[in-house]
Amino acid sequence: MNEERQWMELRAELKRIVQERIDYGSTLTDDQLLDLIEAEVFARSSRSRLTAGRMDRLVRDIFHSFRGLDVIQPLVDDPDITEIMVNSHDRIFVEKAGRVTETGLAFESREKLEDTIQAVVGRVNRIVNESSPVVDARLPDGSRVHVVLPPIALDGPTMTIRKFPADPMSLEELQRRQAITPEAAAYLIRLVKDKSNIFISGGTGSGKTTFLNALSQHIPDDERIITIEDSAELQIRGVPNLVRLETRNANTEGRGEIPIRALIRASLRMRPNRIIVGEVRGAEALDMLAAMNTGHEGSLSTGHSNSTADMLSRLETMVLSGASLPLDVVRKQIASALDVMVHLQRLRDRSRRVTEISEVAGISGGEVMLRPVFRFVERGEAPDGRVIGRLEDVRDEPLAFVSGKRTAGGAG
Repeated sequence: MNEERQWMELRAELKRIVQERIDYGSTLTDDQLLDLIEAEVFARSSRSRLTAGRMDRLVRDIFHSFRGLDVIQPLVDDPDITEIMVNSHDRIFVEKAGRVTETGLAFESREKLEDTIQAVVGRVNRIVNESSPVVDARLPDGSRVHVVLPPIALDGPTMTIRKFPADPMSLEELQRRQAITPEAAAYLIRLVKDKSNIFISGGTGSGKTTFLNALSQHIPDDERIITIEDSAELQIRGVPNLVRLETRNANTEGRGEIPIRALIRASLRMRPNRIIVGEVRGAEALDMLAAMNTGHEGSLSTGHSNSTADMLSRLETMVLSGASLPLDVVRKQIASALDVMVHLQRLRDRSRRVTEISEVAGISGGEVMLRPVFRFVERGEAPDGRVIGRLEDVRDEPLAFVSGKRTAGGAG
């Protein structure tokens, strides 16, 4: 602990020296800043008996404190880390290979963490402060950033970074990871090409965005696609006629907000073949369904839920939160707009799997009817804790499901 404190003090001292040199001179390029830091570290190395490895780390740490994300920049650069959780300036956790561990890293102070947060949100023209303490942003590489400040966050500023691979994962790669079977993948590819409207549901961290990216790779390249997101993170490749839209928060005066609902309405005047809404959370669900019902077949979207049936209930709630419509009208809208629902789940062994693919089969008894096509069937557990199971074709089953319950054709 004493050694770590000495390291922090040395880094802070050298950073102050470099800061004074920068303030005294003109603005430096990255290369010039790096040369300056290296010179100061080398000059100090003889007195502090620094090894080559520690000198290199010191140079990188100081450089990142000026031009990167300070102590978490190496975590952002690590391709094996999928999530970075900054609970406070001195409690930083990461998810790697499905496991969450504490890093032992710490920002110099709470103020330094706040400066880093402001730099991140400022790059994408977002505002976060005490009066507006929650914001979504993104890093230049597309990683999603969620920030919560006091007084909402009781222990100080928090920042959660969800990282995505530089190249979007394909359905073939998802098959290799056993997230989906070749048969189910082929079924979904055909639906995408046939312009079916597909809704992807799942819990937090289940892989919804990754899966949506994988499906989008099979959209014909002669179509015009409009993507709409709170914070742009979709990686649509191979479609040249692509327009990406992102919401905007209100300014410090409470004006200028552009929500997802406004972007969906604007997209309808942009002659899209398909509209992709990154995630629906509220009243914009009505606009999304309306777009799907007005000639924009092949559209895609995602939402948080525990099952496909639960997602239907959540969609009903979302629509009703923004419009005074009878429930039966809302359900008819949903049944008419959606063709297929895909549910993803993060299992207890931390693997991400497609656990259900169901067709929306219309209305029965006043409720939306789902007809399962593929369902994950668990067969046991391996000695290492890995869940053994497979996504099986269940189209031969005589039972249909209505809002998650069996119809009169089967037992309750």
